[in-house]
Amino acid sequence: MIGCIANENAIIDEVFMAADLAKSVLVYDVGGSHVAAAVCWEGDYRLGPVISALHPAEQSSDAFVELLHSLGVQASAGLDDLEGADLAMPGPFDFAAGISRMRHKLPYLYGVDLRRKLAERFGWEPLRVRFLHDATAFLLGEIGAGAARGMARVVGITLGTGIGSAFAVDGHTLTEGPGVPPGGEIWDLPFLDGTVEDSVSSRAIRGSYRRRTGLLREVVEIAADAAHDPAASESFIEFGHHLGQALRGLLPAFQPDVVVLGGGISRSGRLFLSAAQKELEGLRFGLRISALLDDAALAGAGVAWFNGVNGAKVPPHDSIGDGQPNVAEL
Repeated sequence: MIGCIANENAIIDEVFMAADLAKSVLVYDVGGSHVAAAVCWEGDYRLGPVISALHPAEQSSDAFVELLHSLGVQASAGLDDLEGADLAMPGPFDFAAGISRMRHKLPYLYGVDLRRKLAERFGWEPLRVRFLHDATAFLLGEIGAGAARGMARVVGITLGTGIGSAFAVDGHTLTEGPGVPPGGEIWDLPFLDGTVEDSVSSRAIRGSYRRRTGLLREVVEIAADAAHDPAASESFIEFGHHLGQALRGLLPAFQPDVVVLGGGISRSGRLFLSAAQKELEGLRFGLRISALLDDAALAGAGVAWFNGVNGAKVPPHDSIGDGQPNVAEL
């Protein structure tokens, strides 16, 4: 019996030692109003404590870099062997060069060499700082450790201020090829009387509610009142129909196995998923809500780092759960 206990203790020690020896990288999710940071470990893409903060009141590149550094220091407290940092950023952004091309959001970063400035702040070589599109990060996170594990052909859609999209086959993200729109982007494609983003975004929900009531409210408020406010419920149902119609027109040529929905609006899936799915009847793919939610892009940045730039193939990780994602699928 003593020998058995000793063997079990040795096995436990080996497990913890393996965890301690696993490579780790600092990952960021840069959103429209806040930034989140955490450490991600190779293997199962588990995350350490997530530290987040609103964008700095001082709208300058130096203040923003200082925020990134501060969050990174807090998230990686006690670790001194980080491989580097991978940042999930909204576009337009020159991800290879690390330079923002955004004018309509975070304008103070436009043209700034964010790679160099952040690397200098950490005292690193510039190549230790990498960037990827936030929609790509979201999808890679769901493929590596979330709702799309085990799926060969996957589309990720992020629903928020705008609509982001990413396409992947066998763990490789794609920006071109059969069924993939230019750059993997669907937001600016023609739809109804405008673009996809005009009808499938937070401003579309706000606009729909305003047409019905004359009131301008935030999406989270509209969602909260949907159970007893017919105008709120109808606004989300309209959003769902438009989402389904857009996906029906854009995705069949790609032949996805599943479409994973993320972003802030996805948290209100109960209000629009049924309407969206009705528009997809007869097609081979279904809709799933993100399993990782706010952590998807963070995990995806780690997946991208450990599997190669631009999302090289993601291997299966059978150690994560039982392989059945905890998602809402219609």
